[in-house]
Amino acid sequence: MKILILGAGQVGHSVAASLANEDNDVTIVDTNAAALRDLREKLDVRVEVGQASYPRVLERAGIEDADMIIAVTNSDEINMVACQIAHTLYHTPTKIARIRSSHYLDHKELFTPESVPIDVLISPEQLVTEHIFRLISHPGALQIINFADGKVQMVGVKALHDGPLIGSPLKAMREHMPGVEARVAAIFRKGKPIKASEDTIVEVNDEILFIASPKHIRAIISELRKLDKPYKRIMLAGGGNIGNRLARLLEASRYQVKIIEKNNDRAAKLAERLDKTIVLEGDAADENLLIEENIENTDVFVAITNDDEANILSSMLAKRLGARRVMCLINRPSYIDLVESSIDLAISPQQITIGALLTHIRRGDIVAVHALRRGSAEAIEVVAHGDYKTSRVVGRRLDEIKLPPGTTIGAIIRGENILMAAHDIIVQAEDHIIMLVTDKRYVPAVEKLFQVGLHYF
Repeated sequence: MKILILGAGQVGHSVAASLANEDNDVTIVDTNAAALRDLREKLDVRVEVGQASYPRVLERAGIEDADMIIAVTNSDEINMVACQIAHTLYHTPTKIARIRSSHYLDHKELFTPESVPIDVLISPEQLVTEHIFRLISHPGALQIINFADGKVQMVGVKALHDGPLIGSPLKAMREHMPGVEARVAAIFRKGKPIKASEDTIVEVNDEILFIASPKHIRAIISELRKLDKPYKRIMLAGGGNIGNRLARLLEASRYQVKIIEKNNDRAAKLAERLDKTIVLEGDAADENLLIEENIENTDVFVAITNDDEANILSSMLAKRLGARRVMCLINRPSYIDLVESSIDLAISPQQITIGALLTHIRRGDIVAVHALRRGSAEAIEVVAHGDYKTSRVVGRRLDEIKLPPGTTIGAIIRGENILMAAHDIIVQAEDHIIMLVTDKRYVPAVEKLFQVGLHYF
């Protein structure tokens, strides 16, 4: 697939790295020649220096025969204009754009073929906001992913010494919780995936990914670690787009919310816009301020400024001063390893955004893609099409399907019914299949597995 990526910032860099490793023909356009040189040295990509919305620059980048453009510059306006030009002048089949401002996102009628022809809108801030909100809603979870419009969730949990299942085989979960339907999709031990079976013994610090109905999530987490009390008091460091949106969601769900914002003008605007949130003007890395605001009684501290260093400092300080759980937004992947031992959860906006983009790039009828473990693994929702003759999966029992290494089928959504994966289930056409691929190198093999052939036999 020939893909043009407009913007060599953090999102563009991450997307390019992901796509270039999958045998796509990738060209990156940006005005920053130094950033492009750096990308060209690290990745197998072409680069083009220039304004991403100029037709002649896009032509030099090869837009005339491109299959897709992904406009992720820091300017909403440049992204929109680039998509308009790609549509009008070059009839580019798929146009994806990053739009950050709610002033545009609140008017979906803008983004139609007759107006601004963008096929897929990506709002990293909105995706990150929803991700953090789900984590706050499920105490103890490391990752929560929705599939099939929220009918089923994949949840990541670290097993701790106080969990009832520690030292027991996975099959004991059924004995502890009769009637609770769940399926363990993967276990990561010391950072590496291990083959999970019913006889696998759960060890302390195992990271376990399981699939279940949302109503059973809390009960399953309680098997792997002592259940945290529901969170109530939330402190946010940073009142930018994410802080503002997250505060609105939280206060609507009856959490007690405080925001610390350094910029006095923005703090004043937040105080006007938010109904119940307490807005504090100050530095979140100020020890005295955190102590004055009773950080030791805070259930969750979330650092979400656009400055990695400020987020890391305030998060480490909040943890040392007694915050129950600390989450930190980190853009640079190299920083994540440095801080994960000092805080509870590092959140990567790039990985969250890449999942949303990959949904529209993967081959086959892919409904959702979620990047896991810093992009090394993926959770996928794919629709099975065809029949026994034209498909490698339809009409076959799950234990007859030759899955690529490290690939697990976790659940099947059939209409309104959720079927946890069992060896004797027969796949039907239009089933939504939830899968986990622990080694991303095998994603193309998964795509091929679900492609329908006219003459398969």
